[in-house]
Amino acid sequence: MVDFLKKELDMDFDKAVQRIEEIVQEEGFSHMLTKEIDKIFKKKLNVDYPRYTIILACGPDFAKAALDVSKNVGLLFPCSFVVYEDEGKVFVSHISIMKIAPAIGIAPADEMQSVIEMTGEAVHKAWDRF
Repeated sequence: MVDFLKKELDMDFDKAVQRIEEIVQEEGFSHMLTKEIDKIFKKKLNVDYPRYTIILACGPDFAKAALDVSKNVGLLFPCSFVVYEDEGKVFVSHISIMKIAPAIGIAPADEMQSVIEMTGEAVHKAWDRF
């Protein structure tokens, strides 16, 4: 089963994004990109949308281990955390890309198990700090 993590944060939106970027890096992930999707919607579609930001990260050791199992796992990279506003509240969410790989048939479940365990431990360590 693929884990979907979601939690409400007790901080304002900008602080939440900054905090998640910091924690991701402190926990050994490489922070690759932060993108404000709501601003893209405004610029490209002239649509006002509630704040929605994607934070992309990569754990090089985890990425290599997954690619060693199946090069197709790279289709799911990088790991993402999403911060968004909904009804005046700020949320963060994440889904396990490593668990998705065997679930959709691009990597053997038995060979991905150690990668899933390793990444799950690291993500949960960061998640518990949000």
